[in-house]
Amino acid sequence: MHEHDGAPLDVLFLGGTGTISASSVRLAVAHGFHVSVLNRGANRTGRELPDEVEWLTGDVTDDASVVAAIGDRTFDAVVNFLSYDEDDVARMVALFGGRTKQYVHISSGSIYAKPVLITPITESTPTAPNPPLPYATAKWRAEQALARAHREQGFPVTVIRPSHTYDDANPPLAGGWAVIDRIARGEEVPVHGDGTSLWTLTHAEDFAQGLVGLLGSERAIGETFHITGDDVLTWDQIHTLFARALGVEPKLVHVPSEFYPVVAPEWFWSGEFVGDLGHSAVFDNSKIRRFVPGFAPKLTFERAVRRMLEWRAAHPETAHGDEATEEVLERVVDAYHAARQAFADRAPAAVGAAVAS
Repeated sequence: MHEHDGAPLDVLFLGGTGTISASSVRLAVAHGFHVSVLNRGANRTGRELPDEVEWLTGDVTDDASVVAAIGDRTFDAVVNFLSYDEDDVARMVALFGGRTKQYVHISSGSIYAKPVLITPITESTPTAPNPPLPYATAKWRAEQALARAHREQGFPVTVIRPSHTYDDANPPLAGGWAVIDRIARGEEVPVHGDGTSLWTLTHAEDFAQGLVGLLGSERAIGETFHITGDDVLTWDQIHTLFARALGVEPKLVHVPSEFYPVVAPEWFWSGEFVGDLGHSAVFDNSKIRRFVPGFAPKLTFERAVRRMLEWRAAHPETAHGDEATEEVLERVVDAYHAARQAFADRAPAAVGAAVAS
């Protein structure tokens, strides 16, 4: 049991039922922390949390609602999985400046300037706004605001930069269960680029080891950490592992990353391909290991794939695709084949013109 001044560490999670947060809540309880989870009171994710969790009902976007939920309580650590931009930061600094000894901000590995010129990525790799990806730009601005609050007001922040984190209920594919459904049916699946860029995947249970290990650490105040796995795969490998576990041959269609915003500009993932997923991402985790010597990711992606498919079989009511995503995936595949056919139709004429000139 982790204790602080003779009592268990008192930790407040803002959010707590999502892909990353649920595993962290479970592990914090397992370590003997007193864990409170503040959200709007409806857990629709299907991720069960331990009975020991204290539930606080409040809207994190409403200051009065948060204050009503927590009263005059203080905490050893507050972990915010829901903060998005610099406006959120200003509110959190005002709300928790005198209420916590450590404020943990969940940022994102997508804030690094693209393309990354030197790998592996360390915490000191340059960061920058990311125009194709508003989410990453907002997270970047939030970090800048937190750095100012720490520097000017002594706000006790620890910044965490996860990369692509998943759990059994949320497969790490652009399109989620809809992609897996297409693979299972033997249909073509679009893969950005040529499928060979390198990508780091982290199961939420492994991420939780690093995060929970930092809670209550005075040394972590003012510091920034990667918490990712060491499982690095190509995107072709990621899709193929699902296909093999399903007992089918994958039918992968390689589509330029820039193609997605043209064909499906409304799709969230289109900006991700251009601003993040289309670039290789390999992270150096030596810093988190110095601060949390026990951090040792255990799940290989091969094992995790089977767990995700077991979840799919056990939760057919939620682990399935949706019509909107299916339509986008089909649209991308159709547009790719149409573009190839158009080029094939005019290629002989183009070659002839080039020879004649």
